[in-house]
Amino acid sequence: AGRFFYQRLVEFMASGPMWAYILAHENAISLWRSLMGPTKVFRARNSVPDSIRGAYGLTDTRNTTHGSDSPASASREIAFFFPEFNEQLWYQQEEPRLRRGQVYYNAEKRVHCVLRDEEAEPT
Repeated sequence: AGRFFYQRLVEFMASGPMWAYILAHENAISLWRSLMGPTKVFRARNSVPDSIRGAYGLTDTRNTTHGSDSPASASREIAFFFPEFNEQLWYQQEEPRLRRGQVYYNAEKRVHCVLRDEEAEPT
C-alpha cells in the first residue's frame, strides 16, 4: 500500500482466479525467483525468455506471478494466505518426512501430502 502501482496491482490480482502455494525446498525462494524471471517484463523477455514472466508477463504490474523475496516475507505471506498453517509445527513434524522422501502428490487436492509413519503407501 502507498506505492504508485498499488491500485493497479490490486485490480489485476482481483481480476480472476489465483492459486497460492507454499513451496518447500531448502532454496525455495531463490529457485522460484529464478523460474519466475525478472520482475520487469521487458527485461524478462530479453534476458530470460523461457522464464514464466518472460513467456507470459504482460506489464511490470501484470507479470503473472509473485514470489516472496526473503524468508521473513514468505512467513508473512504464508500466514496471510494460509492462516490455519502452523509453520513451526510443519518444520517439527512434516519437514523431516519431506527430507526422507515420504511424500506423494494428491492431484485432486493439488497438494503434496506427507506419508504418516503408519502408511506404507498413499491411499
